[in-house]
Amino acid sequence: MSLTLAESLARSVDIVAPDLIEVRRDLHAHPELSWHEQRTTDLIATWMDKIGIPFERFDGTGLMAEIGPEAGPVVALRADLDALPVIETSQDPWKSIVPGVSHSCGHDVHMAAMLGAAVALAEAHVDGLLPVRVRMIFQPAEEVMPGGALKLLAAGALRGVSRIFALHCDPSLDVGQVGLREGPITGASDQIHVTLSGRGGHTSRPHLTEDLTFALGNLLTQLPAVLSRRFDPRAGASMVWGQIHSGNAANVIPSTGELSGTLRMLDPAAWHQAEHLVRGLISDIIEPFGVSADVHYVRGVPPVVNDFGATQTLRRAVTQALGPGGVATTAQSLGGEDFAWYVEAVPGSMGRLGTRTPDGPTYDLHQGNLRVDERAIAVGAKVLAMAAVS
Repeated sequence: MSLTLAESLARSVDIVAPDLIEVRRDLHAHPELSWHEQRTTDLIATWMDKIGIPFERFDGTGLMAEIGPEAGPVVALRADLDALPVIETSQDPWKSIVPGVSHSCGHDVHMAAMLGAAVALAEAHVDGLLPVRVRMIFQPAEEVMPGGALKLLAAGALRGVSRIFALHCDPSLDVGQVGLREGPITGASDQIHVTLSGRGGHTSRPHLTEDLTFALGNLLTQLPAVLSRRFDPRAGASMVWGQIHSGNAANVIPSTGELSGTLRMLDPAAWHQAEHLVRGLISDIIEPFGVSADVHYVRGVPPVVNDFGATQTLRRAVTQALGPGGVATTAQSLGGEDFAWYVEAVPGSMGRLGTRTPDGPTYDLHQGNLRVDERAIAVGAKVLAMAAVS
């Protein structure tokens, strides 16, 4: 009895699901930071060879594989490779063995799901069922700004592509659900590093110094406050500092100090104006203290704006793969994601892959205690494969 394409894809994923869990655990135990994903790329290349899908490696890390009929449309799928400089605190047997590095954002799940989709699509192609050519992009350096996507775009990763799809782990959704949203689903994100310099001295004589620590404290509090009044509230701008360093002794006013943080927002138009505004405000805030500022402003990523038609395609794929109950609604977040660069180039959509065990604890991304329900790997594989052929 012949199978439909949807049935064929689902069966292929179900058969390989135990292997996908093992490869996810291998990737999880051996995380690699952005632009250093050498072992990770080697593992994926080994799988492509085993599956029989031709691929080409990018200069450095990451690779692109393609399968399907030569003629007709090309649909792209994307998974990210890199881990984070976060200490893992879980006690799973497959916990990270790399000190200070972990897959705390779920990219190991993304890769395993993509490999599952690759297996299913390759078998469908052998059976003559694959109606489109599918390009699988395994991208390095998603976790750094402005992201590895720009390098891959420059290398022609989307040449000839008509649509692109991706999934991202969401530990606030139950496994078996995929969160969908038309329009913006993530926020714009920039990084700001400010170094203040001034004449230091003894704390008993602050009037003979430029009291850099006091200036640093004012910048720390005033920049987020002033930005909240200079941006339209509907832009959803959020300035949050993550690092502050200054001084080595309680009775010495230092001559240098540093602040680092992120500026995130929901509105693409406001994002395009942000750097000019921030630089001007920093200058205004520190001016009374006589210190100087060196501002390193890294424009990160715009919001991921899901295309209406591509999101409808992804919705059909989720429904076919998981049933109507698999579709969940999701809100726009302030998290940054360099998939935004792809959907600025071609229509595409990113969904949120539920990784929470029903009635289990809710974890957060970028935390060392992140745990995922590994059933999400097969779910993601089926949805990605169906999205490619829908």
